[in-house]
Amino acid sequence: VQLQASGGGLVQAGGSLRLSCEASGRSFSNYVVGWFRQAPGKEREFVAAIRRNGATYYADSKKGRFTISRDNAKNTVYLEMNSLKPEDTAVYYCAADQSIIMSSISSSQYYDYWGQGTLVTVSS
Repeated sequence: VQLQASGGGLVQAGGSLRLSCEASGRSFSNYVVGWFRQAPGKEREFVAAIRRNGATYYADSKKGRFTISRDNAKNTVYLEMNSLKPEDTAVYYCAADQSIIMSSISSSQYYDYWGQGTLVTVSS
C-alpha cells in the first residue's frame, strides 16, 4: 500500500489544521493507521492511531486537541488538530500496518508502510 500525507501548512497558534493520509494500491480498511511526528532535532513521536474497528488511541499530550478518524470508502485517514501550539511544529507522517498489535500501536518500528510526511508549522 502507498500512503500520501497532505494538509500541512503554516498556521497561527490557536488555529486548526486537518491532515489527510490517502492510501492507494489496496483497500485501507484492513490496516491500522497511525500518525507520528518529528520536530527538528527530536525523535519521531507517536501522535494517534486508529484500528480497523475505529478504536482510537492518542498520545497523552494530544488528547482533547487532536482527533483521528477514517473514511474507508475514500481510503483516507484524517488527523484533525485544534488549538495548535508552536511546539506542534513538526513533519507529520502517517503509517499503516495490517498486523500490529495493540501494545505496539504507538511504536513506529512496527509499522511497515509510511507516507512521505507533511510539514506543519505553528507560528506564535
